[in-house]
Amino acid sequence: MPRDHIEWTPTPGASADEPRQVRRILALFKPYRARLAVVGVLVAASSLVTVATPFLLKETLDVAIPQGRTGLLSLLALGMILSAVLSGVFGVLQTLISTTVGQRVMHDLRTAVYGRLQRMSLAFFTRTRTGEVQSRIANDIGGMQATVTSTATSLVSNFTSVVATIIAMVALDWRLTVVSLLLLPVFVWISRRVGNERKKITTQRQKQMAAMAATVTESLSVSGILLGRTMGRADSLTQAFSEESEQLVDLEVRSNMAGRWRMAVIGIVMAAMPAVIYWTAGMALQFGGPDVSLGTIVAFVSLQQGLFRPAVSLLSTGVQIQTSLALFQRIFEYLDLPIDITERENPVHLDQIKGEVRFEDVVFRYDNDNDDRGDGGGSGGDSGHGVRKGGGKGGEAVRPVLDGIDVTVPAGGSLAVVGPTGAGKSTLGYLVPRLYDVTGGRVTLDGVDVRDLDFDTLARAVGVVSQETYLFHATVADNLRFAKPDATDEELYAAARAAQIHDHIAGLPDGYETVVGERGHRFSGGEKQRLAIARTILRDPPVLILDEATSALDTRTEQAVQEAIDALSANRTTLTIAHRLSTVRGSDQIVVLDSGAVAERGTHEELLRQDGRYAALVRRDARLEPTR
Repeated sequence: MPRDHIEWTPTPGASADEPRQVRRILALFKPYRARLAVVGVLVAASSLVTVATPFLLKETLDVAIPQGRTGLLSLLALGMILSAVLSGVFGVLQTLISTTVGQRVMHDLRTAVYGRLQRMSLAFFTRTRTGEVQSRIANDIGGMQATVTSTATSLVSNFTSVVATIIAMVALDWRLTVVSLLLLPVFVWISRRVGNERKKITTQRQKQMAAMAATVTESLSVSGILLGRTMGRADSLTQAFSEESEQLVDLEVRSNMAGRWRMAVIGIVMAAMPAVIYWTAGMALQFGGPDVSLGTIVAFVSLQQGLFRPAVSLLSTGVQIQTSLALFQRIFEYLDLPIDITERENPVHLDQIKGEVRFEDVVFRYDNDNDDRGDGGGSGGDSGHGVRKGGGKGGEAVRPVLDGIDVTVPAGGSLAVVGPTGAGKSTLGYLVPRLYDVTGGRVTLDGVDVRDLDFDTLARAVGVVSQETYLFHATVADNLRFAKPDATDEELYAAARAAQIHDHIAGLPDGYETVVGERGHRFSGGEKQRLAIARTILRDPPVLILDEATSALDTRTEQAVQEAIDALSANRTTLTIAHRLSTVRGSDQIVVLDSGAVAERGTHEELLRQDGRYAALVRRDARLEPTR
């Protein structure tokens, strides 16, 4: 399904505007209106067949049996049997089509939310818990399943049945119809009250489920288990989870019991209505009222029972829809998230990429509303920027993370960016592949502003190897082929050899079919880093960003990984971000950042002669060297 069928232009306050929200929900079904039209025909046919049965019954009791007309009796009996058969067939077909449509809508919603999140900037994910995102896709969309698969069809079916039944009841006796419908407005009012109550509780329940999902994701991951065990916090984590679960129990009970007594009263009253009809007809005959035949009374009660079932269902459906609005609202919140990093309307596509990178008077600051934590995406702890200036509440200034950066990296050249924690090093690197966008100035690739390039060109041009290597819970081969799905085995082996990891992989019991485990925990830090390097070699980008790629490794492992990095960096434009300076001494140019500005620049030897910040960092590393 095309994406624009289910993505809307965000409208301020739309989530709180119930009529607009209902229109958005109805828009979900627009691509399937042909199938829904078939469902409508089946619903109408089923309603007509159902309504016809009481009239056949009336003729049976008033004409066929009293007059002994066996032929008519047989036809009427056959008609009632045929009515039951047709009703059953129509019901099965209706359920099949409506369920299919509902599941397609669910698929469209899941895909739309996932696709929207894939287009969000890195800042969104640095401030959002992973479990919260997962809960929106799994719990919220999953919680709407009943609504989109059966509720909508049930609403149409029950409404059609109610209308057809009321018309038939009026045709039999309008006076009895008035008696039957006296309390219906009260029932509708009660159901609306119950629906609003459940909607509020459902919003609280889904938030609590999201919190639980986030807790599970964080504490039951491999890293979470390691941290909990080594810190002796397993019992306290269990207790905290138990408390969250206890809150969910209370919300679930409240959700299920909200308005239950009021809806039960409606059911009791409706179940008692046949007795009221019998009493009304009997009293009318007793006091000289209009004569009503036995067949009419029985047929009317039959219709009334046929009315009460869809009427109660209709009221319950209304409650369920109001409850589901809370879930839809949470999904629409994600679909309405503004996308900060977008592709131009007519982006530039580069077939040949040389790899020259320029930072031209680059300024970057985090938006107060989005992310004021500074270099949050940095692997090497480059965080803590974005300190606010002034004490004003609204629109207060934020200190730039980067301010006036002018640096050029020639094609095939190498640039090293060093500096203290929080200097903005990782942010500078992440501006090249547009994980963030500059606030001022521009970053160019081969003379073209990266904001003007299409995403395909950027993805082919820039490869990133960070300190935190991410591996999927899949085989080694699958993890490598994530960079190049059509890579041959020979290409995998060549990339692994270049990254100096082939022999280790080949020595595993299952070789390249070995499952790496959750986040690659079956491999050491150095092995994971070399797998990441092999994956990048397979991608073969002309521009390479090395973000603290060896800072977490011991000296011996660092040397092995550095050899793999040297092979990867050959003939590529390389931007190396590092705390340790042992990996950057051979760079063509070294830039020292301090508080987001270029404090020093030059080669290793030139900076040592200046005896400034860089020289101080080198002396620091020299003091730390024996302890590593």
